[in-house]
Amino acid sequence: MKDNSEKTSLRKFLLDKRDSTSFDLMKIISKAIQKRLKKIDSFRNAKKIGMYYPIGSEIMTQDIIQEALSEGKEVFLPKVVGKNIEFRKIESVSNLENGSFDIMEPRNECPMDNNLDIILVPTVGISQKGVRLGYGHGFYDRFLAENKIETISITMEKQIVKNIPASEHDITINWIVTEDRIIDTSKIR
Repeated sequence: MKDNSEKTSLRKFLLDKRDSTSFDLMKIISKAIQKRLKKIDSFRNAKKIGMYYPIGSEIMTQDIIQEALSEGKEVFLPKVVGKNIEFRKIESVSNLENGSFDIMEPRNECPMDNNLDIILVPTVGISQKGVRLGYGHGFYDRFLAENKIETISITMEKQIVKNIPASEHDITINWIVTEDRIIDTSKIR
């Protein structure tokens, strides 16, 4: 699955743009997104939520994970297994260890369950229609092709772009949450 050069240069541009965000601003943006997430009924009512632990300049999900755990929700994080990801349940961040791509992943003893209510998807860039640009490994596209789960992209407003060159294997994201707004992509398509 080779990415085209258009996607590669767009990814680099958007990562550079995201990486230039200061840590303090990132904290403010992440807090605003955490608040907005609760306005989406399917997120608020979800019992089993797929999340991810942030790397680099990604939205800080640590507080979102903590809050969900403290509300008694079941929280699942992805673990890379070969070419795929599977979601494993964590009770706390102490269940995490350094895994593939230097990302914090659930330990092996964490129980696997891919049957989730909703999933937060890491995003490099996204169009308002919900076409997502990831890191180019295809883990989430493969996972979501096999598991029909409602998706939320949490991202900075400046990562929303007019157009992303779509590939046939791309999965459309249902919701986009930024520091400024919530986009229901089904209303835009």
